[in-house]
Amino acid sequence: MRPGYHLAELNVGRLLAPTDDPRVAEFMAALDRVNGLGKRMPGFVWMMEGSGEPGTGNTEAKIDGDPQFVSNLTVWESVDTLEQFVWNTVHRAFYERRAEWFEVLGRMHFVMWWVPAGHRPTLDEALAKLAHLQAHGDSDEAFGWSYLQEAQLFRQHQCARIAAE
Repeated sequence: MRPGYHLAELNVGRLLAPTDDPRVAEFMAALDRVNGLGKRMPGFVWMMEGSGEPGTGNTEAKIDGDPQFVSNLTVWESVDTLEQFVWNTVHRAFYERRAEWFEVLGRMHFVMWWVPAGHRPTLDEALAKLAHLQAHGDSDEAFGWSYLQEAQLFRQHQCARIAAE
């Protein structure tokens, strides 16, 4: 934990099919439930919102104009509070089933970084952090779970590097 800072995270995925396709229907139907749970978690600070329409999550925030790219951009008080949501709620079940709904991207698609408390990162800022991580690896500028000494639940679940970052 860094005094005066919060932890931002971006997770990007490309759906196997358009958002209205039956192949991703279960995932799309769960967005409001999982996002709503995240917003009620201790330590949750902020989430980038799409249109606000039920069942859309952040699917309207297109990346490179591709409607199948979806992103999740949130801010948390600490590593521990983000880990509690990721690993100790229904989010974990959906995370473990991600291969059913998402393509394997073959490169880093998850990034975290510290932001001053009160800052709300933009998608462009978050994508720049992801690009930095892809180009330079873990650093104080942008990092994955393995960079954080305090990320204990990540280590307990022994995530494969490609899956967790």
